[in-house]
Amino acid sequence: MAPKLLLAFSIGVAVFAQPPGGGPGGRGGPPPTPKAAAPIDLTGYWVSLVTEDWRYRMVMPAPGDYQGVPMTAAARKIADAWDPEKEAASGDPCKSFGAPAILRLPERLHIAWTDDQTLQLETDAGKQTRIFHFGEAKGADGAHTLQGDSTAQWEFQRAGGGFGGGPAVGGSLKVNTSHLKAGFLRKNGVPYSENTTLAEYYDLVKERNGDTLLVVTIVITDPMYLREPMIVSSHFKKQADNAGWNPTACTAKW
Repeated sequence: MAPKLLLAFSIGVAVFAQPPGGGPGGRGGPPPTPKAAAPIDLTGYWVSLVTEDWRYRMVMPAPGDYQGVPMTAAARKIADAWDPEKEAASGDPCKSFGAPAILRLPERLHIAWTDDQTLQLETDAGKQTRIFHFGEAKGADGAHTLQGDSTAQWEFQRAGGGFGGGPAVGGSLKVNTSHLKAGFLRKNGVPYSENTTLAEYYDLVKERNGDTLLVVTIVITDPMYLREPMIVSSHFKKQADNAGWNPTACTAKW
């Protein structure tokens, strides 16, 4: 399925937000916590399914191969000057492990609740940790970091459609991320700036053979290095356990 279609699916499936006082706990009384209200279960271990863009995700992209990225002239100038040997010697091997690019790497994920308001996503590629805060992002002091500040919300699909049209029958997780440290969208020097923001949609799909897939659709907006928002989608398969989980450090090489 093309990335734009996946984005439409993600947004279309989960457009109905939980009304105040509503949700799985019914009307009246305090609303359920984000953990209790979750319309889908994202927790557990997941492994990448690289079904597209193999040459960008499984091997080091060739210098100058920027297909699919709506780069500005400024971005192309930076990418054209990229040198793999200089990059490897730069002392900063994590430039392509930031939030805009981390889910494109071949890897395994571990997703778990750290408390009733906070979901954590760990990657074995680069030993990265992303924290999704429901409500205000804790410690969002404006400092720019590799994974940025992320706020999350459930978006519910209602039976019968419409706001309050019936009980929740599914949904998705939407995550907004800002305060990102500049880095690479691809390992061959395609840049993103510290002004980059992300809107991500996490959806579950049940396959006929019983497999559960996690589809993450990301809208990357960067007024400095992208002419228009870039939409990418990544697929992961649910694992029964942590088999294959192998945390490894960031590397500028492949």
